[in-house]
Amino acid sequence: MRLESPQINLITRACMKASRSLIRDFGEIENLQVLEKGPGDFVSSADKRTEKILIDELQKAHPDYGIISEEAGIINKSNINNRWIIDPIDGTMNFLNGVPQFAISIGYEEDGEIKCGAIFNPIMNEMFCAEKGNGAYLNNSRIRVSNKKKIKDSLLVTGGPKGVSKIKDKIYSEYINISNNVSNVRKFGSAALDIAYVACGRFDGYWQRELNYWDIAAGIIILKEAGGFVDFFEEDTNLPLKKNILATNSNIHEELRGLLNKKNIE
Repeated sequence: MRLESPQINLITRACMKASRSLIRDFGEIENLQVLEKGPGDFVSSADKRTEKILIDELQKAHPDYGIISEEAGIINKSNINNRWIIDPIDGTMNFLNGVPQFAISIGYEEDGEIKCGAIFNPIMNEMFCAEKGNGAYLNNSRIRVSNKKKIKDSLLVTGGPKGVSKIKDKIYSEYINISNNVSNVRKFGSAALDIAYVACGRFDGYWQRELNYWDIAAGIIILKEAGGFVDFFEEDTNLPLKKNILATNSNIHEELRGLLNKKNIE
């Protein structure tokens, strides 16, 4: 890996340290204590433990940096110029069901822009990472988005809606419309890995509504550095941490955005 900034080194080290207990937990999934946060949305003891390790490691190096994390919320609120954006387990439902499609995701934001990030699937031992201007990598290999030119030939990935979603009909309507115009659509259950997979060419595009910033913060820089394009649509200025994302290899971006904007979707 040719990424050498202090931030990316710190992020990848924190991911590796936190992953050890996560791998053990995954191996003993039936013993986990699980608390229900809401329909279709769970938090496990593994989430909490992973998050604590990550935050401890990051704070050792930069105790003054802000942190936005899924479970702990916002730490050091006054520092909005330097922030870590953390999702300790993105794909919790997969994790809890023994499906090895989940990841630790950490992004570093400076003055409102994601500068570097890592997405680590500890079961597959795949570390996706990138920093601005220095490219994107999967383990030690440089990655690039696919070169598909037409949406009808593309393999897309999406997710949602959550059980509590109030716009399920809209999401299903978009799904049907896009499915009718592409080769295939997959649903894998981890937003972080979905965007990382677009970055390395496994998928050609990804869209999803009602995400949280920590789901996709690291993925934004990884995809951009791999030559892809990230777009947010129908943003709610009152909910800056909620995101509707469109992420592609850039070639099919306008076509996919056009399908999302179809007038027949209410």
